[in-house]
Amino acid sequence: MTTAARITRDGLPEWLAPVRDAAETVKPQQLSRFLPPAEGGRRSAVLVLFGEGPQGPDLLLIERSRSLRSHAGQPSFPGGALDPEDGDPLGAGPVNAALREAQEETGLDPAGVQVFGVLPDLYIPVSDFVVTPVLGWWREPSPVAPVDPAEVAAVFRVPVAELTSPERRGRLRHPSGFRGPAFLVEDRLVWGFTAGVIDRILHYSGLEQPWDSTREIEFSAYPQD
Repeated sequence: MTTAARITRDGLPEWLAPVRDAAETVKPQQLSRFLPPAEGGRRSAVLVLFGEGPQGPDLLLIERSRSLRSHAGQPSFPGGALDPEDGDPLGAGPVNAALREAQEETGLDPAGVQVFGVLPDLYIPVSDFVVTPVLGWWREPSPVAPVDPAEVAAVFRVPVAELTSPERRGRLRHPSGFRGPAFLVEDRLVWGFTAGVIDRILHYSGLEQPWDSTREIEFSAYPQD
């Protein structure tokens, strides 16, 4: 993947345009088998933030604190529950919440983020969250680090080239019976909701490289909670 800074008319680098195009047409059932219930669920949003770092195009992730009650120790997108001040959950609320939560968790400056898409609402049954993934381009990167170690253990940027590398991909076999896509990046295992969204973005944007979908990764080798 090249990192030449050719910019599209809407201000995105050319390598990110396929992600934008996919977000405009993808259906909820193409992203996950877990879709929001007709009623209920806790509204939340995550920021799927693409940038360009020393190793080329990348994605911002956090590692959740191991002391948390839910999803402890898991790498994830920055994000969290919608607050009343975020606005209408069916309007600008998810975008406002994703940017606010990312700032609160990582210290990033939202002014440097260009939101270029919103994916359909998805569902995390184990925590009853209805999640809106908000797609952003880190047009003007700012310093990031854990703001509150009780919530975020680490903030890191993963090169897209690592996420698309066939050697770093597999399907996780979790003791709970969960099976789904997973990525081995640095010394971390990215799995669950976050890996599922990354997997589908790569697939529908055409950034995916052929990989062995029968390769299994044992969760016990990378315990997180």
